[in-house]
Amino acid sequence: MIDFRSDTVTHPSPQMREAISKAQIGDDVFGDDPSINSLEEMAADKLGKERALFVASGTMGNLVSILAHSNRGDEIIVGNKSHIFKYEAGGASALGGVAYHTVENKDDGKICPEDVLNAIRDSSDNHNPKTSMIALENTQNMCGGRVIDEAESKIFSDIAHENDLKFHIDGARIFNAAVKLDVDIKNLVDGADSVSFCLSKGLACPVGSIVCGDSEFIESARKWRKMLGGGMRQAGFLASAGIVALDSMVNRLSEDHDNAYKLAIGLSSLPHVNIDVDAVETNLVFFEIDFEYREILTNALNENNIKGASNKPRWRFATHYGIESSDIDITLDVMSSVLHG
Repeated sequence: MIDFRSDTVTHPSPQMREAISKAQIGDDVFGDDPSINSLEEMAADKLGKERALFVASGTMGNLVSILAHSNRGDEIIVGNKSHIFKYEAGGASALGGVAYHTVENKDDGKICPEDVLNAIRDSSDNHNPKTSMIALENTQNMCGGRVIDEAESKIFSDIAHENDLKFHIDGARIFNAAVKLDVDIKNLVDGADSVSFCLSKGLACPVGSIVCGDSEFIESARKWRKMLGGGMRQAGFLASAGIVALDSMVNRLSEDHDNAYKLAIGLSSLPHVNIDVDAVETNLVFFEIDFEYREILTNALNENNIKGASNKPRWRFATHYGIESSDIDITLDVMSSVLHG
């Protein structure tokens, strides 16, 4: 099976499996799971924040961050193609009474600072809600896994703090961004009041995400996590995989980036494929297939145990741990045989 559907389909490495089997465990709700505590300390140190919190998913990480920074009736500023807005089931509104104020994500994932400034409400006017937070996504999934560098991030952290707002980074794939830019991840999140990142995507853990921030924020996020049903007990089994991931799975993300670029170059040579190779920066490859060939190609890929095809015009293939360079060759051979035929 060659599975391009997402980098969430990864299986834990042999080292992770061994760590899981030998994990020291306690009760995380009571705060005495040693593996959870070690993972949280490790994550906070890597990102340069005071404390960290293990949560069940990236969606939960973003949600507890929003709820910790906002009150009912507040409004947060997010990109119109952001994961928070498009793919988290409106949780901030449904569960927290927090509204979304969207600004445009350009094709490269960037947001115009002037648009953000114009979106900040004057809460002294009784017609307006209070703006509580600005959120930035790095890498930007729907715009092709594009990277936001530290200078760009600082622009928005400065806007937030100059206007007494909180600045949150949805860093589901922030380690991909750090590897691509070849910078210390601390630099990418330096001005953030909170940052979330996924262990269960490129870092290849079976479950979990991390939220980082100062002590006051983490205490509030912990309370929201409990309220949302995310207070897990012997979660050290999961945390042990996260410790291995932060130790040994970060640098290998460059392999995923290389495979994604190899795939993009190969796709660009095929007929009936529309792809912008220059837009492929990390591990996500977006492209379009001409309508009349889409169903034929989907069937051929499925018959060859290659997952990721879609009935939609725009396809996304994600490279990850478990996808090798040889898998890219196999996939391109299958696609070529169909599209040239």
